[in-house]
Amino acid sequence: MFNAASLPESIPVFPLPGALLLPRARLPLHIFEPRFLAMLDDVLKTQDRLIGMIQPLSLSGDSEEMHIIGCAGRVVTFSETQDGRYMLTLTGISRYRVLDVIEGFTPYRKCNVVWDEFAADLGAAEQDPDFQRQEFMDLLGRFFATHELTFDWEALRDAEDELLINSLSMLCPLSPEDKQALLEAKTLQKRRETLTTLLEFSLRGGPGEKALQ
Repeated sequence: MFNAASLPESIPVFPLPGALLLPRARLPLHIFEPRFLAMLDDVLKTQDRLIGMIQPLSLSGDSEEMHIIGCAGRVVTFSETQDGRYMLTLTGISRYRVLDVIEGFTPYRKCNVVWDEFAADLGAAEQDPDFQRQEFMDLLGRFFATHELTFDWEALRDAEDELLINSLSMLCPLSPEDKQALLEAKTLQKRRETLTTLLEFSLRGGPGEKALQ
């Protein structure tokens, strides 16, 4: 549906700490702040229906400062609750680099962006030929046990490499800085190596406080 020529030069951005979206993955969102409700209303009027997920530099999300690498997703499902909130799902399309923030009158932020360094995001699912799945699954099992997490283990075992690595990158209870590192990994192999390092570091650091949903 999307190619390099069809991606827009500017997109609305949604700064959300810890929320990671990756190409071809799905991210559910619950939107209730008035500025982001206005953003979604505008997005749904466009043909591409793209929202740029991005990490704010402040963990509270209050700062205007943002990272410069994010990932745009297309709204593929949405529903409105009786009290005016939205439940929606984004499918990751491509990562982007922010050039600048557009000064305007919308309550939400829009940015000029470039996509060219992430051209591979628009292609087929990535492969990881050096992936040692059993070793990784053993590490993952220790991580789950240490952090008292539960998940559909059979689904993990059967998942394709990209789906497995990207889903875990999005769902594991890691810091926003760690999520940003996973986002910026150029290839699936690099993301898997980064995720492995983060899981090993977490195991050395002791149990966390969050549970995998």
